[in-house]
Amino acid sequence: MTLNQLVKSSLVRGPRGERRSPHWDTAWRARLVESLAILAADLEMVGVSEIFVNGSFVEAKDHPLDIDGYFVCDRVRFLSGRLERELNQVAAKPCWTWESADRRPVPGLGWKLPMWIEYRVELFPHFGQGTGIVDRFGNELTFPAAFRLSRTGQPKGIVKLVR
Repeated sequence: MTLNQLVKSSLVRGPRGERRSPHWDTAWRARLVESLAILAADLEMVGVSEIFVNGSFVEAKDHPLDIDGYFVCDRVRFLSGRLERELNQVAAKPCWTWESADRRPVPGLGWKLPMWIEYRVELFPHFGQGTGIVDRFGNELTFPAAFRLSRTGQPKGIVKLVR
């Protein structure tokens, strides 16, 4: 989906008919997509074009806490720190980091990355590495596989952003 299609989709506007919840938070979901658009623009400015969205945002949750996602990038560019530097140079609010030491406490929610604190969106680099998330057999998953399962282990989809 494009960001415009995402804003107009049932992921923001909510399910129709009998499945519609009176508590569906369309305004909050639209705000999350606006935040996602800012971070996606940063990624596009440095040449990253494959961005995927997931988390409770793509589930039938009335008020998701945030948007989770990942983007495909070059391993060497990421590991060298070059990608992070480039992103922070183009960002209106430099918040691109994945270092544990840069996480800050958020009352009741644990330790969060600066991008989450600023935008309520977390986008992680993917270059084929594991995620730390394991399947029911104990196998570590990569982002595509990890994002295709709900917390209960049920299959679910992901959204690929397109221009």
